[in-house]
Amino acid sequence: MNAPSPRVAIATTAAAFRASLPHGGRLLGLDVGTKTIGTALCDAGWSFASPAQLIRRTKFSADKAALLALSTQQQVVGWVIGLPLSLDGSESPRTQSTRAFARNCADLGLPLLLWDERWSTVSAERALIAQDMSRAKRAERIDNHAAATILQAAIDALVLAPAEQGEPLAPPGSAD
Repeated sequence: MNAPSPRVAIATTAAAFRASLPHGGRLLGLDVGTKTIGTALCDAGWSFASPAQLIRRTKFSADKAALLALSTQQQVVGWVIGLPLSLDGSESPRTQSTRAFARNCADLGLPLLLWDERWSTVSAERALIAQDMSRAKRAERIDNHAAATILQAAIDALVLAPAEQGEPLAPPGSAD
């Protein structure tokens, strides 16, 4: 029987998350809702995020297993979880629910980053409207596109994040 993975700290800054990923690697972005979890993946070089699969929520253990399977299949090294803050930056019941979700996933041993997701759904919806997508298709795809928006913002910050010593970080895989 395998021992459980160690719990990891849940980062709230790009620099702290980046420090836990010294070699870069693919990341999974999550837009955790009450009915679905939108997912997105980025390349190992942290250049771009793309929508992935939509997970219909059932029991937490099944949701966690589906996310772990996706992470294993895609060789994911960390998760970026959208944190639904209120527009004024305060926390709400949804914020607390997302924090609990992250705490309950920490035993997977993957570095986790909670990332401010304000305006991600609005931004994703505008992008889908700009593509002239029907309302029905937008409803099917909005959560994954919101996850991609969250993940893209996070990887942009990860590449630009100051290191602990105050130096800018190079993208993973770049020459020093």
